[in-house]
Amino acid sequence: MAKIVSYSEAASIGMHGMVLVARAGEIINVQKIADITGSSRHHVAKVMQRLVKEGFLLSNRGPSGGFHLNMDPKNITLLQIYESIEGQVKVLDCPHEKPVCPFGKCILGTVVVQMSQLFRDQLSANTLADLL
Repeated sequence: MAKIVSYSEAASIGMHGMVLVARAGEIINVQKIADITGSSRHHVAKVMQRLVKEGFLLSNRGPSGGFHLNMDPKNITLLQIYESIEGQVKVLDCPHEKPVCPFGKCILGTVVVQMSQLFRDQLSANTLADLL
């Protein structure tokens, strides 16, 4: 993950895909998720399989296959979804993890810490159930 928070297309597909699965109330397939999110079918399939591997979803193969939730939406935070795709959101003093700054203190001030913490707090405060 980038040292300053980034929101990749994969993270977007993962979070939006999970909301779509939770809202569907039935099995929803890759093509439907791709159509709704405006993403490539291949990229959606890759991200959704990652979420299956992480235990958030179950998948069924075949013509009537697709995805459905494997957990209660109240127990899935947006942070968990994001981190399953992008890796852990770290709140760091230095975006380059340098122990000593050549300028004595970061020229960006505390903005990196504040942005990372705000992003982390926002995602951890919201569950999938909050978006249904």
